[in-house]
Formats: sequence, structure tokens, C-alpha cells
Amino acid sequence: MGATTSPRRSWRRTLRRWLRPPRTLRPTRAGWIFFALIFGVGFAALNTGNNLLYLVLSLMLSFLVLSGVLSEAALRGIAVRRRLPAELHAESEHYVALEIHNRQRRVASFAVAVEDVLVEPGHFGDDLAPDSATTPAGRCFALRIAPERRELRHYTLRPEIRGPLHFHAYRVSTRFPFGLFLKTMVIQAPETTLVFPAVDRVATEHTGGRERSAEAQAWTRAREGIDISGLREHRRGDPARRVHWRHSIRRAELVVRETDTEVRGEVEVHLRTSAQSSDSGFERRVRRAASEVVAHLAAQSRVALRTDRERLDAGSGTQHRRRLLAFLARVQPDPVRA
Repeated sequence: MGATTSPRRSWRRTLRRWLRPPRTLRPTRAGWIFFALIFGVGFAALNTGNNLLYLVLSLMLSFLVLSGVLSEAALRGIAVRRRLPAELHAESEHYVALEIHNRQRRVASFAVAVEDVLVEPGHFGDDLAPDSATTPAGRCFALRIAPERRELRHYTLRPEIRGPLHFHAYRVSTRFPFGLFLKTMVIQAPETTLVFPAVDRVATEHTGGRERSAEAQAWTRAREGIDISGLREHRRGDPARRVHWRHSIRRAELVVRETDTEVRGEVEVHLRTSAQSSDSGFERRVRRAASEVVAHLAAQSRVALRTDRERLDAGSGTQHRRRLLAFLARVQPDPVRA
């Protein structure tokens, strides 16, 4: 079955590429007014036979030709590259950079607008998703791009839900030079990134908090050594008994004793997934678990993550943080009780 459907999909994609025009042209409001003026002048010239009206008509028609040539020169050679931030969190604003490159050697591009396009959830899988299955992610504008130069522009992206985020293409358009037409071309640029769950501020034992949620429980164990190996700067959550006051006064900043056998606290966050449904309650529990993970890692603890069927070993650092958040971004409820 798969051997028969794959050639069909490939044939459909090829047909769509051939039938899709390389540029789309749409008159603006000023363009429709200009068309009405051309029709009026042409009608008057035919009725009166006045040579001056024929001259005005020819000049107006030449404006249309010149507009098409210059707008095509503004779009030809444009390439766009997307730069995503290292982490994307749901319900948070992030800046996405678009690098616009004019690859032409002698001609500058003017009034170029670039719109980044996303694939709506549930429609991913077709390389050329229809326009009805896409939604704009953000838009940026460049007034002038010199030949063989790059311009960096930003737009604000706010993902609403966690999980995979599929980028589809760029819509590059211009109204140059007279604003009579909006010429648009589509540059295919599929890319998939992962949106982490939203993170709230959560009080931990290191920050003086005592609260624990019933859905994301944590167990902490820690012990402190007695062999002093040196001094380091005071960090948030260090007990006052470890402050070396003599060196702190001398350096005009808090300094604490560092031990050789110091073992940091280890925390295990438990997320209940069995006998759950995909509703707002489960999403709140995932959000709480992600907040616990980020808070304890920020407090220099080793953090493990456990669901009813899986367990991720304890660790620390940026890579481990992203590993846990990526797991929480993809986790789904299990309707069957474990």
C-alpha cells in the first residue's frame, strides 16, 4: 500500500509545482483607481480622437509595464533564512530573526516584506500544504537591500501550545515602485522546532518555599561534606553558616566555603500520565512539572523526571534541562491505568 501511495503523492506535488505560478499579482486600492482612470481616459480618447488623450493613455499604460518590471527586479534574487531562538516556550513571546539576502550583483531590492508561514496543527505531512491550512507567524519589512547584502529583521512569535511547531514557507511581497500592485512569491522553507511547556515561578526548598503539588511531587536528599577545598562566590540558596565572613569583608562581597565531598540535592519530579485525558487539567500538570524542573535545576539540584511508565535519570546542566523539557513537550496522557 505504501509503495502505491508514495508515487501518487510525488506526482501530486510535482503537478502542484507546475500549476502554481512563480508570482502572484494583486492590484491594490490605488491600482484599482488607476485602472478606472485608464478606462476613463481610453474611453474619452476613442470618442474624441484627441491625440493628447492618446498620449496620456500611452503614458499610463507604460506605467503599468514599468511597475511590473521594477517589482520583478525587487523580488528576483531574494533569499530568506530563519534564525530561531534556542528555546521556545508556550504562552511566551520570542524574537525570531529573518535574514534577507539580495543575491543580485547590481540591482538593489526595495520595499520588501517577508511573512513567515506556519502549518496549522493537524495539516502537517504534505510538503505543499494549501493556503487554507497555513497561518502567518510574523511579518517584517526591509526598505532597501543593497546588491549582495544581507539585512536582519525580527518579528515576535508567541506559541500558544506545547509540542512540534512546523514552519512552512515565506511569502515575499513588494508594492514597489508605485504601489499599484502587490507582487508576491512563495519560498518553500519547511522547518520543525519544538515548543517547550510554559514555565511559572515555583518556590523550592532552596528559595525558602515549602509548597508541593499533588501532581508533580519532589523528593529531595542532600548531604554536605566537611573537607573545605576553597572559596567561591555566594549563590542564591547557600546557608548562612557557610559564609566566610573574614574574606567576605575583605573582598566586599559574600564568599562561601566550598567542600570536596559536597553532593548537591537530587530531586525527582513525578508527572501522572495514566488514566488521564487530553484536557486542560493534564496541560496544567505538565506546566507544573516543567516549572518544577526549571526551578530545581536553577537551584543547582540534580533533577530526575518520572511518569507512570517512563523515568529519565537525574542530571544537571543546560543539556539535561532541554532534554527534560523536550520530553514534557511531547508527553501525552495514557487513558489506560498503569
